[in-house]
Amino acid sequence: MKFIPCNIPGPIIIEPAVFGDDRGFFMESWNAQAFHDAGLDVDFVQDNHSRSQRGVLRGLHFQNPVSQGKLVRVATGAVFDVAVDLRRSSEHFGKWVGVELSARNKRMFWVPEGFAHGFLTLEDDTDFLYKCTAPYAPENEQTLAWNDASVAVDWPQLDHELLLSEKDKSGRSLADVSAFK
Repeated sequence: MKFIPCNIPGPIIIEPAVFGDDRGFFMESWNAQAFHDAGLDVDFVQDNHSRSQRGVLRGLHFQNPVSQGKLVRVATGAVFDVAVDLRRSSEHFGKWVGVELSARNKRMFWVPEGFAHGFLTLEDDTDFLYKCTAPYAPENEQTLAWNDASVAVDWPQLDHELLLSEKDKSGRSLADVSAFK
């Protein structure tokens, strides 16, 4: 596995070693020793799987005080995946990093605790998989507005209207969310 730091400390793009031939391919999507060797000692307690049509925007979600680290990847389709730094003590507070994850590029993305996370699906029937370091706790969940002008995520432009849940339509501004210390 190749671990690629982003321009904001914390999130990491991960490129697995992929072994393929005319039958298909094989890759490790999780290896505790490889992550440990890269300085990421994480314990996962929950795996999630979502399927979305093209143009679905999910996020920007986070839990506070019981924060989740997430290892995310796409099994089918493609997404533009985003992490926003919500650590008030960070010089990168309110900044974001984005990466395209797809079944073709097989990249994974580590989103550490202290970040909001979201994605926009770029293809129909996109299967999005993620491992979490803490269980889902709805009483701690918050949504940062996907279109908050102070964060200014540069989402890819699509040729139709975005599809958002009511929760994601009512996300709060960076100034109004309960950010981390």
